[in-house]
Amino acid sequence: MAGKWQAGNLPAELTSLIGRRGELDQVRRACRRSRLVTLTGVGGVGKSRLALRAAADLRPEFGGGAWLVELSPLLDGSLLPHAIAEALRLTDQTTRPMIEVLAEHLYGREVLLVLDTCEHLAGPCSATVTTLLDAVPGLRVLATSRRPLEAPGELVLVVDPLPVPPSGSTGPASGDAVALLAERAAETVPGFDLAEEDQEAVGRLCRRLEGIPLAIELAAARLRELPVARLADRLDDRFSALEDDPAATAGPPWHQALRTAIGWSHELCEPAERLLWARLSVFAGDFDAEAVREICADERLPEADIGLLLDALADESILTWLPTGAGERYRMLDTLREYGAGWLRHLGEEERFKQRHREHYLTLAGRGAAGWLGPGQISWYDRMIGEHDNLRAALEVALNAKDGLPALELAGTLAFFWYGCGYAKEGRHYLRQALDLDTRPGPALVQALWSDGHLAATQGDAGVAEARAAAIELAAAPGDAYALSCVRALRAMAGVIRGDLIQAMAESEPAYLSRWADEPLTIAKLVGLYCRAHALTVDGRIDEAVAVLEDARTLCDRCGEQSMRSYGDFLRGQAELGAGRLDLAVTYGQAALRTKRRLHDSFGIGLTVDLLALAAGAAGRAHRAARLLGLAQRIWSTHGQAQASVPALVAARKDCEAGARDLLGDNAFEVAYRTGFDSDIDAGIAYALEPESEGLPNGLG
Repeated sequence: MAGKWQAGNLPAELTSLIGRRGELDQVRRACRRSRLVTLTGVGGVGKSRLALRAAADLRPEFGGGAWLVELSPLLDGSLLPHAIAEALRLTDQTTRPMIEVLAEHLYGREVLLVLDTCEHLAGPCSATVTTLLDAVPGLRVLATSRRPLEAPGELVLVVDPLPVPPSGSTGPASGDAVALLAERAAETVPGFDLAEEDQEAVGRLCRRLEGIPLAIELAAARLRELPVARLADRLDDRFSALEDDPAATAGPPWHQALRTAIGWSHELCEPAERLLWARLSVFAGDFDAEAVREICADERLPEADIGLLLDALADESILTWLPTGAGERYRMLDTLREYGAGWLRHLGEEERFKQRHREHYLTLAGRGAAGWLGPGQISWYDRMIGEHDNLRAALEVALNAKDGLPALELAGTLAFFWYGCGYAKEGRHYLRQALDLDTRPGPALVQALWSDGHLAATQGDAGVAEARAAAIELAAAPGDAYALSCVRALRAMAGVIRGDLIQAMAESEPAYLSRWADEPLTIAKLVGLYCRAHALTVDGRIDEAVAVLEDARTLCDRCGEQSMRSYGDFLRGQAELGAGRLDLAVTYGQAALRTKRRLHDSFGIGLTVDLLALAAGAAGRAHRAARLLGLAQRIWSTHGQAQASVPALVAARKDCEAGARDLLGDNAFEVAYRTGFDSDIDAGIAYALEPESEGLPNGLG
């Protein structure tokens, strides 16, 4: 399946790499002769930095690219294949195991995977890497971990600290550790010149920090306050006080020099900064100031002080400031996060702030669910994608609670995220766990059942959709109108999947009759209307189908909704195709595809590309039809049942393929089809969106 492929996702280097020439050469050679190389070493020694530079150097040798998978925020080892797929920009919503999908997707490509920070998931990493390497001959893996993965064929390279000046040396201090201190200090203190400092103290400082890059960078951040000699003296004092450090016996077994440097930086922080550092350890990945205020502020840390405290921790290199298109965000290195977590446990606040973190993200999910069917939908999409790591962390906390209700509430409230943001497979992973924990009837159970049934239906599983509908009836309170609409929507979808137009029409009728009711618009109601429009189209009642779709479009436009509206555009394209109005079919199909591309909705993209292939085939443009059919099949291979197993859609695609093959001949058809199948997804979508409707027939008469 080799074809055009993106070069990877390695981040740009923001700072220079000091030294490591010999190590870099060693890593590059190791990756060329061994398919699994693991860089080990103490925390903060620079494993990730070295791996990323080596991967960047090796990238031209891998036609499939070099891809970074950051594992530090991931707590659930069973989601490791999902994290790899996410890094590869592979959206898969099938019911197949993700590891199989990954192997199929990578097969035939020369790819370098960089798995960063594996130590907390060493077992799952070993199993996943072993499976992928066995299945994908062109795959190589470069991992970083504080301990080996213990996988077959693993080549382990230990990353040592930077060389430091020898004890008793005279003259100017030199070496890689000194060079790193000088460069980072110059970034912190304008005009800083290490040559003007006490050279004996420079050497002593680097030796005391034992050449560990993170420790040196933390020290450099303090040179705006203290000269090198005083820093070295303070570190000497810190070593003698190490046994009094509450974090010294809690958490990972760090190198003593690193723990000393972190503890010393902790000492130099103001009390409020230390407290915030501890509380920030509950976050996974990056986070914004708003979340920090909501979760970490209280009478001891006033909300008004949070902004200044975040800035102070960033100045001291405890946090990394991340300007993004969605605003300012912050990130903490794992080693520093672990230190903060140790203090949070020592303070007896770990459980409290993990619960506050979970509650914040439940509230955020609720706001997202309320705002999803509205003008802020795209903004909510971007925001929730940015909070994915924290949503996972909140779900893990909820799933580990004695009471299963919080997990049920969070997993169910995130229905819009699982469905609308392209995480159907992961959503069902969490929903199944939550549904196993708590089956008490009530609104939370209804919402979780609806979410799982809806996701199952998009995967072409009518049986699960109907089973969830039956469970909702048992869980809902008498007269619960929302629950009843969910039941009917699931049964209407099951009817569409099975080709039972009578069931689809009957179950969608209440949504149609109540479409103008003065009540909030819901996805369930829109699903009902769309199932009805599909059934009418298949039954040849095109004008009635168009009327239903126009009503649904009006409902979406009233609140500024785009995702479900684009499904209406797809169905409108289907109806216009049935009427022979090919120009309108392409116009509506491309409009739907633009929105689906923006939202990375693989299910919707598959549907719309199929529609455009059918329109091209109906117009006699067989080459374009074949190429689009290939592209659509590539997309369906990562979603679920092609065309969601809807009989009318499956039959239409088969007819289109047969017609294009007759016009082109087998060889030309296969070439065009493979061109579409093997193309980069973005390039393929750009081809599908090329102007096409001009000159197409507009009606049968």
